[in-house]
Amino acid sequence: MGLFILLCVIPLSYLVVRVWRWLFAGVDRDCYIVDYECYKPADDRMISTEFCGEIIKRNKSLGLNEYKFLLKAIVNSGIGEETYGPRNVLIGREERPMLSDSISEMDEFFHDSIGKLLARSGVSPREIDVLVVNVSMLSIAPSLCSRIINNYKMRDDVKAFNLTGMGCSASLISIDAVRNIFKCYKDSYALVVTSESLSPNWYSGNDRSMILANCLFRSGGCAMLLSNKNAVRHKAMFKLKCLVRTHHGARDESYGCCMQRDDAEGRLGFYLGKDLPKAATRSFVDNLRELAPKILPVRELLRFMVVRAVKRLSFSRSKKGGGGGGGGGGGGEGGGAKAVINFRAGVDHFCIHTGGKAVIDGIGTNLGLSEYDLEPARMTLHRFGNTSASSLWYVLAYMEAKKRLKKGDRILMISFGAGFKCNSCLWEVARDLRGENVWKECIENYPKKNLANPYMEKYGWINNEDPRTFKVPE
Repeated sequence: MGLFILLCVIPLSYLVVRVWRWLFAGVDRDCYIVDYECYKPADDRMISTEFCGEIIKRNKSLGLNEYKFLLKAIVNSGIGEETYGPRNVLIGREERPMLSDSISEMDEFFHDSIGKLLARSGVSPREIDVLVVNVSMLSIAPSLCSRIINNYKMRDDVKAFNLTGMGCSASLISIDAVRNIFKCYKDSYALVVTSESLSPNWYSGNDRSMILANCLFRSGGCAMLLSNKNAVRHKAMFKLKCLVRTHHGARDESYGCCMQRDDAEGRLGFYLGKDLPKAATRSFVDNLRELAPKILPVRELLRFMVVRAVKRLSFSRSKKGGGGGGGGGGGGEGGGAKAVINFRAGVDHFCIHTGGKAVIDGIGTNLGLSEYDLEPARMTLHRFGNTSASSLWYVLAYMEAKKRLKKGDRILMISFGAGFKCNSCLWEVARDLRGENVWKECIENYPKKNLANPYMEKYGWINNEDPRTFKVPE
């Protein structure tokens, strides 16, 4: 009898343990954003149209053709007059940057955003278990991680990770690192710090593929507090549902389409090649192919497959009947428009990297998004510019400031970066969000009906100049 009871108790106990793990073991592995703080630089770092013209005139390598190119680029960029730049550029030392310029640029951001974030959340620096810092184009020794640890006197056993060279998609890479660390460490807090150092990376040459970066990139940053503590679930802002990373570095075209390098005169800058749009499209398509089954309802996936099958069958029949020549623009999908998957079936808000007006337009077209969906990215580009890996969080802050985010809403983040990479993730809003953030002083002025900047009005006369007689005005 005792043996019989023992034989019954053992499998029953095993079953209880398995059920318990299934129900509760994953709780501490969830990844929540408790709070985040976007950086707003001081007003004396703001770059107006007039001051931007002064910076360009200081570059003696430029001729009339380069002026015309820059004017066209900045007019079509979607960037407004209230973006921010690094101090060494503002005071005229962009061609002679010092290490102290880069460190001061980062310190301003660290002291402002990390300090505000920890104070508002009520979390002590010594409670931080994991620290991840990503600044792509600055690597110092000791690292930026060590600098933060020293300044905030964090614990000796804090797990620190310093990421460089990851480009504009680095913040989601940092989130992914934290998510995987949380699988091994329960009841933890993680601090993610994302920014870019522009001080040593302002290009002072005349290579058009490298000048373009000066028009697009601006100063910014974001600090995020994440946790897998069950106790923070009630006050968390977002819960991570899934994250997908796509890396096309094995393809030569993708690897070389955007990179830091010297020009023919030995001037350091960031190269943006002609293959960039193609590389971005390929990585975007591959990323969505993996992402869609994870975030969309079955009914939408079935609808897409049925529509696609019908279009292919229709196209095949039209070819057999000799009538396929008139509809060749359909790309093999029935001679008409391709079957398009509806991401709105599983997504309420789209948080798009502000890589430029063309990037936002391209994603909007490919996903069939409305102007309402694209508004947060367009307004962020206009107000703050492309702040590299931190730009996603300014877009998210815009949605929050506009009181768009309600409990249960799902937010899709999409970012691109050198390598070439496309990273995306889906967040679920954990509670109604109405907090003040980096947009609080100007949100009432947005959305702007007219995003045109005054560059053409002020500098349009350049297009009428004769190269033989042109002189840079004093």
